[in-house]
Amino acid sequence: MEEEGDVATAFTMARILSNIPVSRGGPTSLVIYDIHALQERFYFSDHVLPCFETGIPLLKQRLHQLPDVDNVVIAFPDDGAWKRFHKQLDQFPTVVCAKVREGDKRIVRLKEGDCAGHHVVIVDDLVQSGGTLIECQKVLAAHGATKVSAYVTHAVFPKKSWGRFLHTDGENSNKGFANFWITDSCPNTVKDIANKAPFEVLSLAGSIADALQI
Repeated sequence: MEEEGDVATAFTMARILSNIPVSRGGPTSLVIYDIHALQERFYFSDHVLPCFETGIPLLKQRLHQLPDVDNVVIAFPDDGAWKRFHKQLDQFPTVVCAKVREGDKRIVRLKEGDCAGHHVVIVDDLVQSGGTLIECQKVLAAHGATKVSAYVTHAVFPKKSWGRFLHTDGENSNKGFANFWITDSCPNTVKDIANKAPFEVLSLAGSIADALQI
């Protein structure tokens, strides 16, 4: 909240969901994938039972199918993404980027790690306009990454901003994103990008079924 009158949407949504009536077996389970800010898990009351899940196992399964999996390095666009995901991806080398202010501009810098000669996969919880991912890709390529891909759990892409990532006919994918993996948590996005390179959808269906124990 930056101005008086702004609505704290995450807290308000948590309050709404916390008022789901108690079921015969007790509090209703509420399954949430890759919650955007870790502190939001504490916004829920005891009337519901939040179950926090992640799409990262789907990404790991896909990475191990790549012919160059032994050359993969995971990149985090900021410290928040590192804090959220690094323990789940600790079998891969990592690099961390950071946004820094130069004058009136916020630019992306490589904070730590070595990406030279590697296939670098940027990992984050969600994407909207995609500006940060694009800036990260440029920085990683400038530091010697041979190929850059990306994964996000929630591909929001308002106003069809996914178009910024599409491969044009004859384009060398190494100049942009070789792969862009998303889940189907945002079904409208999945419908829009069907069969459009570099996008590939990893379905949450099996993971949701496991979480619901069905």
